[in-house]
Amino acid sequence: MTESYDDVSKIHKRYSLTLLTPSSKYHSLIFSVIISVINAYFILDAYLHRQDELVFRIPLMIGVLLVTQKIDAGLIRNKEYSKALHMSLFGNMSWLAISLMGIAANVVLAKPELSFMYVTEGMIIFTSFRLGLLTTTLGLSMRKAWAICFIQPMAMFLVLVPQDQWLPSLTAPMLLGLAATFLGISSIWSYLTDRAGRPGIKSTHQLIQAYLASRGKDNYEEVESIIEARSHSSNVLTSQIRFQSNNNDFRMVLPEVHPGPYHPIGGSNITYRLYKTLNSSAMIMHSVSDHALNLPSQTAVNDYLGTFSTNIVLKKGTMCTEPVVVTINKARVTGMLFDKTAVLFLSLSPHGMEDVPSYIKNEIEQLANNRHFERILVIDCHNAMGLEIGQEDSSDMIKAAKATLESLVTKESHTLEFGYANSNNLNLSSLDLGPGGLGMLCLKINEKKFFFGWSDSNNMENGAREHVVDYFAKKELTLVELCTSDTHFSSTVVRTRTGYYPLGKIATPQSVAEWYHSIALDAEKKLEPTSFEILEHKANVKVMGTAILEDFSKALDRSLFLTKIFAIGSFLIFIGSLFL
Repeated sequence: MTESYDDVSKIHKRYSLTLLTPSSKYHSLIFSVIISVINAYFILDAYLHRQDELVFRIPLMIGVLLVTQKIDAGLIRNKEYSKALHMSLFGNMSWLAISLMGIAANVVLAKPELSFMYVTEGMIIFTSFRLGLLTTTLGLSMRKAWAICFIQPMAMFLVLVPQDQWLPSLTAPMLLGLAATFLGISSIWSYLTDRAGRPGIKSTHQLIQAYLASRGKDNYEEVESIIEARSHSSNVLTSQIRFQSNNNDFRMVLPEVHPGPYHPIGGSNITYRLYKTLNSSAMIMHSVSDHALNLPSQTAVNDYLGTFSTNIVLKKGTMCTEPVVVTINKARVTGMLFDKTAVLFLSLSPHGMEDVPSYIKNEIEQLANNRHFERILVIDCHNAMGLEIGQEDSSDMIKAAKATLESLVTKESHTLEFGYANSNNLNLSSLDLGPGGLGMLCLKINEKKFFFGWSDSNNMENGAREHVVDYFAKKELTLVELCTSDTHFSSTVVRTRTGYYPLGKIATPQSVAEWYHSIALDAEKKLEPTSFEILEHKANVKVMGTAILEDFSKALDRSLFLTKIFAIGSFLIFIGSLFL
């Protein structure tokens, strides 16, 4: 396993933690009210035996809850009402849980009387929970967090509890000891987690806050400035195959940069930007690249695109071979030869894999060099979901590539016709499809027609490719391969563990097949004799590199480790208090 992949996979796992919050602020608002009402009922009924006061204390408590939620929103970073509601929901959930556990402990331990201390302890833990959230994710200093963490829990406590019980319940020595313990734990935890990423990451909390801001309101400037400060300049290569006819100009583009890290940051939408730069007559393929080659900011993206027209023509020609397909176990390699430039498409579909690692590309390039190819373009089809490629599959992939190259050497070349069409006129709209839509290239070689499909999407649902290929076969059309751009664009926040939908997850495979078929027929109508050019573009731009990914991963891992330790310790202290 490569270090960069390992770091990225760890970061992806931590992303799932953001899914714990409700998908809508209205859900948090409604559930926080419901949970607080349930808690109020148990406090007034079971602990205080004041059932007659339910009718006025609960409405008063709801009013206080709503007002303090608004106050919180005005005090936290970016004044986000939704985050104030999420904090309120989880805080009230913790208070309710402790109230119920107090009742359960009283029954199990056969205590003569239900202690009101559990109510005040729940309020204190609610407060401690707020202190931790205010300093970590909501952007407040420790001093300011201490000043406001009591507002909502204490206000709700004071309207639920009769005035004559305020002083005795809040000044009990046992309660004061527990308050000092839990608030102290929260403060120490916050201090340590903020420094968990050092020396690479100065403030873990700042990083988390910047990330949440970018996901919530597309506020990308802050997180981009953090990433760009750690990025470095690198020479990146972009290769192209350009097809020209009397009426059409099309390019198959293979950029060395990776479309990431995530929407809307950096080069997450670079595939569509390139697509539009080339007048929507292009397929932006996924090269053998990973997140280390992400463009860190919009500035870096603009720098890259600003030099894109400065291409070098390496080769011109009019002839190529028919496609060669070699399958070894799960590995499938499709190859074509344009003069002495080989183009290979790598796939494990329907089994899937993550980004093709660089060592596979390096070995394939060496194989091509040994057989005297002038150059080789390696495309990661990225057309089925999966984990990092294993040793057996990678070995099969290299063997299949070798066999493909050996076959191409013996293949006869023929004159070439091409036609291209995209989905712009279909007005497709699906959450698993990026703004570049679908494209289809039709090549006529030796009186045979071959189709290559493309989608501006982040991978494909397993088996979707095979469904489309079978659909074409039934229509007596040869669909050689389907490729995706690996775009990290998303029109909405996707609440999945990956943070995106692969093509075929939202749109049905049948719909996708029909879309592709419609475009293929259009591309077929546009067939014309063509020449090709092999183009190369070099640019010196900032890329993320591996060091920043490693530091981000370590910061999150250390913070979560500390969180587990402190959470276990706090839970044990609470369990101990049940026996008092």
